[in-house]
Amino acid sequence: MAMGLPVGAAMLLPFPFYYLLWTYPQAWVDLCGQGVEPCRRMALVSHAIKAVQLLALLSVARFCWPPWYCCLLFAAGQFLNFRVYQLLGEPGTYYGVRFGKNIPWVTKFPFGYIKDPQYVGSIMSLVACLCWVPFQYVLLWCIGYLFMMKIESKEDPSTRAKHVL
Repeated sequence: MAMGLPVGAAMLLPFPFYYLLWTYPQAWVDLCGQGVEPCRRMALVSHAIKAVQLLALLSVARFCWPPWYCCLLFAAGQFLNFRVYQLLGEPGTYYGVRFGKNIPWVTKFPFGYIKDPQYVGSIMSLVACLCWVPFQYVLLWCIGYLFMMKIESKEDPSTRAKHVL
């Protein structure tokens, strides 16, 4: 139980960051400063936060041979994540449209077939980890993704960053 609160907090760690960047993109652009690509900076911070999350999960994981369906679910989830990044690149994946970038509309699979394919892929991968990680931590992380799906479904063009330096 002593590990519960820090690990739970780590599961929720990225979501206030994502929320603030989605809601106040100009503040992030300004904070990054001239000559710094806000999408790249967001990616770097996001990767650091993801490392904290993974280390926290490892601290409560119990390792065993996973059932075949967990491997399949994890692989499918990671395929969706890879495909989204492949099609959108770093600027499209890391809120480029919010930071004033012109991101082309993509209709290739999985777009047009799956709503929020990156979040769906991440949730699939997390559910696959239930064979190793206690349910409450997977649930918290998934709730964070569902929260961001809801927030990002309400695109408000008036709150986009006005310029990228």
